[in-house]
Amino acid sequence: MLRTALRMLLGDTTKCLGLVFGVALSTLLVCQQVSIFFGLLGRASSVVRDVREADIWVMDPSVKTVDAPFPLRDTALQRVRGVEGVAWAVPFFRANVQVRTREGTLENAIILGIDDASLVGVPDAFLLGSIDDLTMPDSIAVNPAGFRLLFPGQDLDLGRVIELNDQRARIAAIVDASPAFSANLTIYTRYSLATQYTNNGRNQLSFVLAKAADPAERDAVAASIAEQTGLKAVTSDQFRLESIIYILKNTGIPVSFGTVVFLGVLIGIAIVGLTFNQFISENLRQYAALKAIGVRNGRLLLMTLFQAAFVGAIGYGLGLFAASQFFNWPSKNVDALRGFYLLPEVAIGVAVMAIVIVFSSTILSMRRVLVVDPATVFRG
Repeated sequence: MLRTALRMLLGDTTKCLGLVFGVALSTLLVCQQVSIFFGLLGRASSVVRDVREADIWVMDPSVKTVDAPFPLRDTALQRVRGVEGVAWAVPFFRANVQVRTREGTLENAIILGIDDASLVGVPDAFLLGSIDDLTMPDSIAVNPAGFRLLFPGQDLDLGRVIELNDQRARIAAIVDASPAFSANLTIYTRYSLATQYTNNGRNQLSFVLAKAADPAERDAVAASIAEQTGLKAVTSDQFRLESIIYILKNTGIPVSFGTVVFLGVLIGIAIVGLTFNQFISENLRQYAALKAIGVRNGRLLLMTLFQAAFVGAIGYGLGLFAASQFFNWPSKNVDALRGFYLLPEVAIGVAVMAIVIVFSSTILSMRRVLVVDPATVFRG
């Protein structure tokens, strides 16, 4: 019986391809958009994620995201260090800056200033150079995407000189930092240099990074810092979540991506539903013939569900393969797409969506088969 169902489906090549194409297109569209959406949310908190040594972030109470700090007084650092349970605390600077190369390239960048003494706050992975190179005069580290943005078509190397607000800076290291949300170029340097390059005013301390003496007590230590200093103190995980929620609430990203995902589902339902309904209509005489020889409705429903599962599995597989290739090739060759991945959770969720689309379309189309009169086959 299942073989008969498969022959009926493959016998109509156009409809079969249309069903496969509908499922594949919907799968590709939803997988691609949802993965990019989560990739953007990940970028919103990438600066916090890259600071692995600290587990508490201290900031002005009005700060909601790492990309919009409000400067603290320099005394905030000593006040945090004086709280019981704090193992250490260091300053952290974050600002936007314009960068110019000698060739005339001008780009916006994020500049992050780390503690001069401990150099806490830089990612561990260096492609060229090392963290110790940041101790040299006028030295900075940039991410690979930022280097290629400043020097298009050239291989990564060290020693190049750029201008930060008309001041000289030398690239001493290439650090594999996570892609940021607001700029493709990220610069790491010492706190004292970062404040010189930007000169944002009297108060320049963006954040205080702290480490709890007992990692299990970091929530309690953060609460103690907030109580004793009047500043906002949250754990790294909480601050990452707050930065993501800020993006969700204050940008059009959720609506934009949600609309595309909805259209992807709608396209899948429309193509699969209409094509399968047409396939059923054109093969109604064959179904009537099967009913005339004694095949019950349950067996007919099983045949149709098998046909739906066949096109659904092939279409989902093709769509998933196309989505994986989209993220595989560009993420290695296009800096703007670095950090975007096809998440397993997204693939599983889209599989459920494809099953719902295919089987709901099948059930609705099957309605005509269940009520067809077997005598139809004997009519002209």
